[in-house]
Amino acid sequence: PIRALGSVPGLLHVASLFRLLLLLLKAAQLYLRRQWLLKALQQFPSPPSHWLYGHSREGGSAASAVPTNRLLEKDPALCFHWLWRQQTGIYMYYSPYFLTQLRRTEPAFPGIHKFLAPLIGCGLLLLNGQTWFQRRRMLTPAFHYDILKPYVGLMAKSVQVMLDKWEQLVAQDPRLEIVGPVSLMTLDTIMKCAFSHQGSAQTDGNSHSYPQAIGLSNLFISRVRNAFLLKGITYRPRPGSRLSRRTCKLVQPHRTDRVIQLRKAQLQKQGEMENVRKKRHLDFLDILLLAQMEKGNSLSDTDLRAEVDTFMFEGHDTTASGISWILYALASHPEHQQRCREEIQGLLGDGTSITWDHLDQMPYTTMCIKEALRLYPPVPGVSRELSKPITFPDGRSLPAGMSVTTPTNLSISLKTWEIRHPHELAHQPHLQTHSCLKLIDIDSLFRMRW
Repeated sequence: PIRALGSVPGLLHVASLFRLLLLLLKAAQLYLRRQWLLKALQQFPSPPSHWLYGHSREGGSAASAVPTNRLLEKDPALCFHWLWRQQTGIYMYYSPYFLTQLRRTEPAFPGIHKFLAPLIGCGLLLLNGQTWFQRRRMLTPAFHYDILKPYVGLMAKSVQVMLDKWEQLVAQDPRLEIVGPVSLMTLDTIMKCAFSHQGSAQTDGNSHSYPQAIGLSNLFISRVRNAFLLKGITYRPRPGSRLSRRTCKLVQPHRTDRVIQLRKAQLQKQGEMENVRKKRHLDFLDILLLAQMEKGNSLSDTDLRAEVDTFMFEGHDTTASGISWILYALASHPEHQQRCREEIQGLLGDGTSITWDHLDQMPYTTMCIKEALRLYPPVPGVSRELSKPITFPDGRSLPAGMSVTTPTNLSISLKTWEIRHPHELAHQPHLQTHSCLKLIDIDSLFRMRW
């Protein structure tokens, strides 16, 4: 016993040395990686960055043009930025050659997307390679125009339910919070149009947990911008991690599983399967269910649920955000809002329901929608990870594994319009051929204030 007790300090000493050795090895690994990145990217410009967190604090606001201006001053095509000190990525602004090369490779989605897996599963957003290509080819027919045309009526009914609720709320209080109701409306729409669901997310009392769970996307953005939270061991004890795990449990069993099982039961009824197969175009969920029934194990229940979760997440959340900002932009510019109202009332009157053919007869409203989406894009950026090196005509090259991002605040940066003319960005020879650009007064654009 005496010898055992006497050996305890020795064991602690050995353990301390072992931990110190691991720490030194990790520090050396990080140093070598940083030196490799510096050498690989030394030919690409980058603005000055903080010694610890790099440029990570410069992207806090999607509407802020300052970071983009600084990067564009360095290089109007490509520029690299640091996310803390060991992670970096390329900002791509305008490089036709690079885009061409990117299409010829098989770029993957960045590894940070894996943090969304507990929420949406491993669907199209997270798949790569041949599996992604096969799944995308299978689902593309679900977005054919002929499928979307008859859904305009369903969309109009969902909007009317929301407007009726707004009228009741406004009678009590003229101030109205729109993000929540708009989110329920878009969820209601996608459930009916893509999944043949007969219920209503706006009137069902138990439907609110799904939009709340979708709010976890804010936690995702916060996590990927903080290097200390990228590792599970440092993220798991935090309140955001506990909230994420708790609300993720509400998503699949509460909404998507029930939708899938209801539709599967309908298809198994006598004669229903043949009626669906006779359709010229199938909706999103029917394509998945028929593929599963015909191909068996090639599409498991987990795969099917992941695609439904991914589509529901991407489809309704971004649409709700876009609609909310469009309404904000119109409210901020009453003169344009009035012109849109007059155009729509002149077309529909007071009671005519909107149809697909009406959409081409609202040019001014369409331009306002596009301009609002330019100013307030609902998606923070488009990112891909290079699967192989890309070499530019001037000899510069990017190594495989590099993350390439096109920031959405590119189109609202004054530097963009100083360096690139709208015609060039729009790939149109004349200003009047691009409906979105008809509203852009270049002279007034440079007088805008953020």
